[in-house]
Amino acid sequence: MDKRKIIHSLFKNRVAILATMHKKEEVISPILENELGIEIVVPEGFNTDQFGTFTGDIERMGDQYDAARHKAMGAMHLYDKTLAFASEGSFGPHPVIPFLPFNREIVVLIDKENDIEISGITTTTETNYGHKVVRNFQEAYEFSVEKGFPEHRVVIKVNQFTSDKNHMIKGITNKADLENAVEFALKNSYDGEIYIETDMRALYNPTRMRSIEAATNNLIKNIFNLCPKCGWPGFKLINKKEGLPCSWCGLPTKLALSYHYNCKKCGYTEEKLYPNGAKQADPGNCQYCNP
Repeated sequence: MDKRKIIHSLFKNRVAILATMHKKEEVISPILENELGIEIVVPEGFNTDQFGTFTGDIERMGDQYDAARHKAMGAMHLYDKTLAFASEGSFGPHPVIPFLPFNREIVVLIDKENDIEISGITTTTETNYGHKVVRNFQEAYEFSVEKGFPEHRVVIKVNQFTSDKNHMIKGITNKADLENAVEFALKNSYDGEIYIETDMRALYNPTRMRSIEAATNNLIKNIFNLCPKCGWPGFKLINKKEGLPCSWCGLPTKLALSYHYNCKKCGYTEEKLYPNGAKQADPGNCQYCNP
């Protein structure tokens, strides 16, 4: 089965919309154009902020996947195309180690012509995501430098919970602008405290750009993973089953015993045992032998 030939029969020479206003095409377009043989067009004037912002002045539509899908569908309908891509990020504490920051990126493909919808995902703790209550410029500046300023920009808010766009200044890129923003926020603060956070928009955050690139590569991997039954792209990992037995005690560990894959087109599912190549777990990974 020539995977590239099959994939190119579906996508090659088509024009696709990439729904972004934050320069994501810099990392997404080269990968998609090279691997799928398509031409990526970024729509002018398409406001992806309408689907939600990290700063909370516009609430996100649904969950992370919903937001990415809304972007792709909106751009597709607006520009009368049948193929579109979009991405969405989320940031917060790590689900297992709460003191670590955590980034999850999704890139979606929606193809109305062939009834295909596939996503790519990456998760990482390599993010500068953070926020802090500060009382003066020096505290704000020290936080900013710690987070990679000025290459990574920051946001100043009058307070942590404001959703008023007039009470926040985004995309701060130099020391003078930061000082002016802090002065503005302090003048409007009711308690002498203001809020600073990292600007997580892709064009202002090189670290996040790398995560978007990784999610795009994962999307390509999923596209080229063809269903063994119908041969359609997007035979995707949907679940990881824990329980790989310990080589000492034989009891199940938290490591993956199998991966479950599903084809959205024909519904075929498959379980693949020992996805990491080992039939037993090292005792160091056993919660009984090494509690």
